[in-house]
Amino acid sequence: MTAYKDLSREELLELKSGLEARFTEIKAKGLKLDMSRGKPSAEQLNLSMEMMDVLNSGADLTCEDGVDCRNYGGLDGIAEAKQLLADMMEVPKDNVIIFGNSSLNVMYDTVARAMTHGVLGSTPWCKLDKVKFLCPVPGYDRHFGITEHFGIEMINIPMTPTGPDMDLVEKYVNEDPAVKGIWCVPKYSNPQGITYSDETVFRFANLKPAAEDFRIYWDNAYCVHHLYEDKQDYLIEILTECKKAGNPDMVYKFSSTSKISFPGSGIAALAASDANLKEIRSMMQVQTIGHDKVNQLRHVRFFKDVHGIVEHMKKHADILRPKFEAVIDIFEKELGGLEIGSWTKPLGGYFISFDSMDGCAKAIVAKAKEAGVVLTGAGATFPYGKDPHDSNIRIAPSYPTPEELSLATDIFVLSVKLVSIDKLLGNL
Repeated sequence: MTAYKDLSREELLELKSGLEARFTEIKAKGLKLDMSRGKPSAEQLNLSMEMMDVLNSGADLTCEDGVDCRNYGGLDGIAEAKQLLADMMEVPKDNVIIFGNSSLNVMYDTVARAMTHGVLGSTPWCKLDKVKFLCPVPGYDRHFGITEHFGIEMINIPMTPTGPDMDLVEKYVNEDPAVKGIWCVPKYSNPQGITYSDETVFRFANLKPAAEDFRIYWDNAYCVHHLYEDKQDYLIEILTECKKAGNPDMVYKFSSTSKISFPGSGIAALAASDANLKEIRSMMQVQTIGHDKVNQLRHVRFFKDVHGIVEHMKKHADILRPKFEAVIDIFEKELGGLEIGSWTKPLGGYFISFDSMDGCAKAIVAKAKEAGVVLTGAGATFPYGKDPHDSNIRIAPSYPTPEELSLATDIFVLSVKLVSIDKLLGNL
């Protein structure tokens, strides 16, 4: 294909005319298609329906260690659930606390505790003049929403093919005591699908923070979310590396079953050092008597062990893989060589990251919406919703049916073409 930038003005106008006719035809259909968030499809949710049958009114709800899951107690979570998620997270069971369905909730609470009570005896962040967080971009909008909510200054750190720009990370963390944390999605990152390299993890573990209360917020949300059995990214375990480097307290590691079982009714986990967990437990004793142990038991008896989770996730992959491949195939067929966009080809996770020409993302999202396709808002993958290049768009292939996804991707491509032509014509 000829790159759009190499076409004459007359050729661009002629091309635009034909594309606009197609767009008008599609718009008249009144479509309502959603690629806005990484929600599992009904087909994926159905994979876990047998979990509803593992417990009933006649079931024994006593754990292996004699705890009655119907009653109070069990601040950390039941032992079996701790073992299940510890194995999934590749950490010792004793370094895990089990929470409710949302790891986002756990991350929010972790930041809130630091704000009100500090970290391991340090000054509470609310009493400091300035608190800063590093934010790899493009990144996860809900992470950024937490730190924005607490009035924490967020600093963009560009992502590279091997993870965040570690030269910048080291400079900020090692030199500025106001930098208290960094958000990380280290495996199949949201939205690019990048997995941090060995060197990146080693450099994280060997940071020398100017702030004693600096923490890495390591959200390993997609630790078992591979698309392929024979092509899988590998991530070094961060708690182990921090301990080796003499920084055992420097990381909080989060995960959950949100996109494994039921997003609204899963279980979440936080893994950290003994010192960090001791402090967290002491505050949890005021906050809660314990999370839903019946649901924890339900998950354990359904999956049985981490091998059960792995086999379950292969079924998810069989549903997701064709959707990711369909989107990428359409992009390559329709946009390859036009030089008006680029996209990632992840081996796992939940998103495809698309980068348009600078200054086009908001217009593309608006154009697609005009034709009935809802996308995550342009700018959402950056702190404060401000993409300095207005170019990144997060594509979520999981929720639509294959037929809907194909149609939505066609509309997205058409929107990219029309907006790009306007950009080249000087109309944007």
